[in-house]
Amino acid sequence: MTDHRLEYPATARNRDAILAVLRRVLPASGSVLEIASGSGEHVVHFAGAFPNLTFQPSDPEDAALQSIVAWSQDSGLKNIRPPVMLDAASGHWPVHATDAILCINMIHIAPWRASEGLFHGAARLLPAGAPLYLYGPYRRADVVTAPSNEAFDESLKARNEEWGLRDLETVAALARDEGFSGPEITEMPANNLSVVFRRV
Repeated sequence: MTDHRLEYPATARNRDAILAVLRRVLPASGSVLEIASGSGEHVVHFAGAFPNLTFQPSDPEDAALQSIVAWSQDSGLKNIRPPVMLDAASGHWPVHATDAILCINMIHIAPWRASEGLFHGAARLLPAGAPLYLYGPYRRADVVTAPSNEAFDESLKARNEEWGLRDLETVAALARDEGFSGPEITEMPANNLSVVFRRV
């Protein structure tokens, strides 16, 4: 039998640090939509830690959707819904309501229109006060970008000129325009940030 599970070493390195932030951010119960779930390793880890939450993984890539199914089935967890195909840049999401949204390591590995679609879609789905959680590397005004992040940015742009580290201030302005609060920022290992925006 073919094993469709993808494995990303970065997930094993960052999942517990992210989980520590999510314990402060996620609601006690309800549903959580993950945008760009990738391999599915994160959603399995988080679903195991939050048994009172129901997780809805999503991704635009077939290989990722197959991996999410495989990891979910292997975990035996009952609070992970079947993944849905969802392109953040699309105006049509196959989810109509949720109590929180997670998006890990997407906005720098996608065109800017995906970030625009993310906030626009989140504004439609989330109730007042609900969190949109982002994780990844950013540029920040008055903060020197780490050399490793500079090199990462160059490698991303070499792969696709529409990719690259985003300015946090630009992302925050987009969030504000879509009806979100200013960012709650947590410094993370390996020069990454956890950034939480809440629906106003």
